[in-house]
Amino acid sequence: MMTSLWLLALTLASFFMLMTWLLSIRIQNAGIVDIVWSAGFTPLAWLYVFLGHGWMPRKLLIAGMVSFWSLRLGGYLLKRIASHHPKEDARYSEFREKWGNRFNLNMFGFFQIQAVLLWVLTLPFLLACLNPEPTFQILECVGLALWTLGLLGESTADLQLSRFVARPENRGKICQEGLWRFSRHPNYFFEWVIWLGYFVFALAQPRGWTTIYCPLLMLHFLYNVTGVKLSERGSVARKGEAYRQYQRTTSAFVPWFPKKGPSA
Repeated sequence: MMTSLWLLALTLASFFMLMTWLLSIRIQNAGIVDIVWSAGFTPLAWLYVFLGHGWMPRKLLIAGMVSFWSLRLGGYLLKRIASHHPKEDARYSEFREKWGNRFNLNMFGFFQIQAVLLWVLTLPFLLACLNPEPTFQILECVGLALWTLGLLGESTADLQLSRFVARPENRGKICQEGLWRFSRHPNYFFEWVIWLGYFVFALAQPRGWTTIYCPLLMLHFLYNVTGVKLSERGSVARKGEAYRQYQRTTSAFVPWFPKKGPSA
């Protein structure tokens, strides 16, 4: 049951990304993959609800958690990408320039890799939807609390940044208001807290420990691949010494009190 359901989810994720790839060619904007990747967790979670044999209140809770987070993030990205369209995110425009005529073919493989990543990260949700235990466990309550903290933190950071950028007098300046005073990337940190919550929730299931790779994988991507390091390079290039000073005084990831001096 578990294997067949998980493979069905892989097929669905692959199909989503195939359709997204075709649309990206039509509109000449590969950045839409980020929207579909984020929102794509929702249909997979509900697939597990409808076909999993677990306790219904648990299935509805985990699907609700996933849907609320997934659609909020997907909607946020949709708004951001739509505001820049037809201009692509810098990551994809660089790939387009680098790959030339091979861009669309290479992006097909990239989109399918995103499908696999989306799929493997849904294992905590699948295990929860297969758990027949008719009561909520302490670890599930702790996981829900972590998820709530992460969602509130990420939403707050996104809102604070949007309000800062919207003010004309802040054009070209660095946001150091609210959570951004304590972390250069509070949105990425709280995104990771959400995934930590999913892992702890899954720990209540007999094989939940096997999902430890989910928060570790997300930490790697958020810090080393598409998150902190990539964003930092762009910020230093655009804002120079002002951003370097921000780097010297403010934590990169985990929110902490800012340093008073310029020392590293």
